[in-house]
Amino acid sequence: MSAKEGLAFLDKIIRYAGKQPEWIVLRDEETDPKYGVLPYKREINELIRNGVINLDKPPGPTSHEVVAWIKKMFGLSKAGHGGTLEPCLH
Repeated sequence: MSAKEGLAFLDKIIRYAGKQPEWIVLRDEETDPKYGVLPYKREINELIRNGVINLDKPPGPTSHEVVAWIKKMFGLSKAGHGGTLEPCLH
């Protein structure tokens, strides 16, 4: 991955947040792929193994049940949830 590719990816994220970044590039060198790649270039198995699932849990199943389903669906030995998965009642 080149610095140009990395900055283009960061620009998209930051502009989505309503910011206007200005970058100063000291060197434009390729990064060895063994140190990682841009998220949109990752293989699906890497995304599943190291990714995050943004889930809008419906009322009914518990958070632990949903985690168990995700583990079974993707053949994972470990998975968890951060915070509550309970629906917001307005």
